[in-house]
Formats: sequence, structure tokens, C-alpha cells
Amino acid sequence: MSTVRKTISLTPQQDQWVKAQITAGHFTNDSEYIRDLIRRDRERKDSFFALRAAIQEGLESGISDRTIPQIMEEAEARFRRDGNP
Repeated sequence: MSTVRKTISLTPQQDQWVKAQITAGHFTNDSEYIRDLIRRDRERKDSFFALRAAIQEGLESGISDRTIPQIMEEAEARFRRDGNP
């Protein structure tokens, strides 16, 4: 894996926070911490866009003629069957 060198500026408080994370053993160096932040940000954004797409799909599907208990029953059965909603 090739890498690109970047220079970033942090406030003293941010620098102390990063150093504390390293001292606590969560990361081995500053770069590892920053890469982890980027990975988590990408995952969060991916989750957001998936949720937004699911909401849009729900809105476009129209109004259901099923009752809330019927919907809950179906969701619980699907969860028991598949292990996810």
C-alpha cells in the first residue's frame, strides 16, 4: 500500500487528545489515529446514505394497508429467521 504524506495543524488541546489516545494504547502513532478517524467517518457516511436510501424507498412505496401489529409481527419473524431486521 502506498501512502501520501500530509501535514496537518492541530490546536494544543487536539494534540493533547491525540497523544492521550496513543498513551492509552489505543493507537501506536498519530497517523494510525488519523487513519482510524477517516475510516470511521467513511463508515458513518456510508451508513447515513444507506439509511437515507431506505427512507426514500419507504416513502416511495406508499401507504401500507397493514396494521402496526401486523408490521411488527412480520419484522419479528424476519429477525428470528434472518438474524437482522
